[in-house]
Amino acid sequence: MPADMEAINLLTAVRKNLAAGVLPLNIAGVEEVRENVRTAVEQLDDYILPRYRSLDAPLLAVVGGSTGAGKSTLVNALVGHPVTRAGAIRPTTRQPILLHHKLDLPWLENERILPGLRRITGTAVGTGHEISASQVGATPDAKLTDSIILLQDDAVPRGLALLDAPDVDSISDENRRLAGQLLAAADLWIFVTTANRYADAVPWKLLSDAAGRNITVAVVLDRVPVGVEEEIAKDLRGMLGREGLDSAELFVVPEVTLDELDMLPPSSVAPLKQWLGDLAADSESRAAVARQTLAGVLAHLADRGDAISQAMMEQESNGARLAQFAHEAFEQAHEEILVSVQDGTLLRGEVLARWQDFVGTGEFFRSLESGIGRLRDRVGAFFTGKPKPVTTVAAAIETGLHAVVVDQAAKASETTEERWRADPAGKSFAAATNLSSLSPRFSEHVAAEVRAWQGDLMEIIRTEGAGKRMTARMVSFGVNGVAVALMVVVFASTAGLTGLEVGIAGGSAVVGQKLLETIFGEDAVRRLTKRAKDSLSTRCTALLETEKQRFLSHLVDVPTEHDAADMKKNSAAVRRLAREQGA
Repeated sequence: MPADMEAINLLTAVRKNLAAGVLPLNIAGVEEVRENVRTAVEQLDDYILPRYRSLDAPLLAVVGGSTGAGKSTLVNALVGHPVTRAGAIRPTTRQPILLHHKLDLPWLENERILPGLRRITGTAVGTGHEISASQVGATPDAKLTDSIILLQDDAVPRGLALLDAPDVDSISDENRRLAGQLLAAADLWIFVTTANRYADAVPWKLLSDAAGRNITVAVVLDRVPVGVEEEIAKDLRGMLGREGLDSAELFVVPEVTLDELDMLPPSSVAPLKQWLGDLAADSESRAAVARQTLAGVLAHLADRGDAISQAMMEQESNGARLAQFAHEAFEQAHEEILVSVQDGTLLRGEVLARWQDFVGTGEFFRSLESGIGRLRDRVGAFFTGKPKPVTTVAAAIETGLHAVVVDQAAKASETTEERWRADPAGKSFAAATNLSSLSPRFSEHVAAEVRAWQGDLMEIIRTEGAGKRMTARMVSFGVNGVAVALMVVVFASTAGLTGLEVGIAGGSAVVGQKLLETIFGEDAVRRLTKRAKDSLSTRCTALLETEKQRFLSHLVDVPTEHDAADMKKNSAAVRRLAREQGA
């Protein structure tokens, strides 16, 4: 049957989306969804895509069941001689063995199905209790659960491959995982249980899953005491019917004594062997089984896709809330920095003292209290006098501004970390990383940005004072001095000061304002001040953004609404494929 490339392309895209989908937030129910994603990818690789590409390939019949149910003994009986180990030590089936007709080997020796398992070519020797295996590419420490033995046996009818799987309730975690993987790759389940364990919970969970996926199932009721076959079989049929498995074939194997090779008499398994032989001999029947199972698996995949899509939406919602915590905290930090810059806080202490040294003596500031009208005359003295070096003022401003930015960034980090720690979605991130601490070189970056901002101001002043007259005025006072005056004007508000500080800082701001107006004019000063504030705001935003990214980087893998919508759309398309296959 020619492959439907459109469908294969869709399923390949679904597989890619599932494999790329990360659910990083540890919210309620996420472990189950992650497992669903893993098994969905595995089943696409192991069964759906291979079977979709080749409906005429041999049916894979997986023999599964609970520990000690007699799976290996049953497989040996079906081929008429021992090929797989049965014994009292648990788990007995440690490595899956795939029995096949020699003409079916090309379908099985490559990675058409179960691509994650290495192929080991085996040959039965002696009585069959041993297998001589040539392991191509195998390493001495390779795990048994990483490989599968291909064993040629002409007793297996062409068109059918029998796989003896590990116990579904094995004491080994790896065996249980492998058993589930192999059952998920099956076209047909031969499920083995016993007369005294057929009601156990583990097999019924798997049988219920099989019913939900509409997989063809044959149930073998093993070791049934003579005389109660009909009674137990009737009870089991009722249980199968209640689980939606009315169409499942049921085969009863009576309790008998095994021969010296631990073999069942051929008559015990004759009905099952005949049923499998008839199925293998009829290509239409094989195709019908393959289509039925494929349709059921596709429908189940679509249902899982819908559930995964919903989980992705929940991840997006939780991720958005965590991101909002960070945005709010760092936006608040930005606002606090600008408030601190403009409320006069930075015009106290060292900055104020250095500004006083720069513009004149204490007598000058006392004169400001008696009359501001003579200020313009006083400003003229600045151009001809010899004020103290401006670098001390700039350095004091740098130190003060640096402290404000670092302090607010630290508060934002602590606030965000606290909110994440209190939130189930962010708790694991907060516990794994010390998010409340600033980046190691953040202080250095702040210092560099403050100096760069001071450089911005000098460039703004040079640009604004490009005219010859203005240039002459700035030369007499110095570009650095004008830049410092502009910084003081940026910090002009006295809302954060009290008492004597208000008068001093206010006077300082007025001096700076009048100095700038003398050089540039009143309108230009307003423009210069706005550009200076905007430049500082931009640089502070960039600094805070780097710290905020420490938090947001943990959310980069959180699915988006678009991702969830794509998953939902793909699930609908897969469901249409299931209907086409006859679900």
